[in-house]
Amino acid sequence: MKAPLHPRQDERLKALQGYEVLDTDPEKDFDDIVKLASSICGTPISLVSLIDSERQWFKASIGLEMRETPIEQAICSHAILEEEFLEVEDTLQDERMINNPLCCSDPGLRFYAGALLKTPDGLPIGTLCVLDHKPRKLTPLQRDAIKVLARQVMAQLEMRKALNSAATMRQEVDHRVKNSLQSLSAFVRIQERRLQTDEAKSAMSKIMTRIDAVSTLHEYLYKTDAGSNVDLGVYVSNIVEYLTETAPAHVTMEFAPVSVIVGSQQAVSVGTLVNEFVANSFKHAFPDQREGVVRIELSMPSPGIVSVTCSDNGAGMTPDITTQSGGLGMKIAEIACMELRCELDLRIAARGVTASIEFTPEPRPQYRR
Repeated sequence: MKAPLHPRQDERLKALQGYEVLDTDPEKDFDDIVKLASSICGTPISLVSLIDSERQWFKASIGLEMRETPIEQAICSHAILEEEFLEVEDTLQDERMINNPLCCSDPGLRFYAGALLKTPDGLPIGTLCVLDHKPRKLTPLQRDAIKVLARQVMAQLEMRKALNSAATMRQEVDHRVKNSLQSLSAFVRIQERRLQTDEAKSAMSKIMTRIDAVSTLHEYLYKTDAGSNVDLGVYVSNIVEYLTETAPAHVTMEFAPVSVIVGSQQAVSVGTLVNEFVANSFKHAFPDQREGVVRIELSMPSPGIVSVTCSDNGAGMTPDITTQSGGLGMKIAEIACMELRCELDLRIAARGVTASIEFTPEPRPQYRR
């Protein structure tokens, strides 16, 4: 016997679709719940059953091979018409199920008990149920346990929904910020072309360095949904890829990454430093079309420490340059180091310049395999 439609069927189906769970892969959190329900009740079968318009679909199951059944065969479609709980001690003695192929077959489903999965608005979207091939009856403790576990299923679904909503919102914010930064970048470049003095042009160029670093970060966040933490190796790789496209034909870019998770603000500071060093190398290290290499290297010299080394094999700099006596580029580097709570180690050789820093990631480093 096919169950009548729920009085709030349209609202119920809309609520079910809102969880975006139908036809998703199995998940351990739900699998563990059905295993526990089956163990507590001593039944061979337990399901997280969701009632769609034309089918019941199982998010998790134990003791049953199929992933869904037609709505006409769904015992749970009768259960969602109840207030909280439905127990059928012998399905062949219940007129709603006596002709159900799942109950009449051999071995048939002769026992059913299901607690409703209800949304915060009281809409039933399915059940957590246990089934057996022989008639039986649950104890009061078993019934209470099924109801508690059903609430845990809904807690998992609500958490998934909240996380999905937060992720969508965060992606939208990152997308809008990225577009705003691109517009700002275009405006700054236009203004830079109108400037007359080299000092003003240099200052505007440094502003562009910071904008580009932040823009690259938000591009990364938008594509990866990374939240407030960033894989520094991937992020700097994106920056190096961009810088490679702007490199003079006679200069080669090299990058040696390590994958480590850092805070997004730390990533921006590292990106600013890398941008600044590479831009200066392109401009000053290889005069007269001299061939050379600019190399960026990330490493973990010891647990909990990240090292960033920028180097070139170009013409070098004046030996007395320091972060205190240098120009605006050095001030940019100094600010980045202040944000990272570290010191800049600047080494000048006859063939090239090396700038390196070491800092502690925030949050604590997380490695990706």
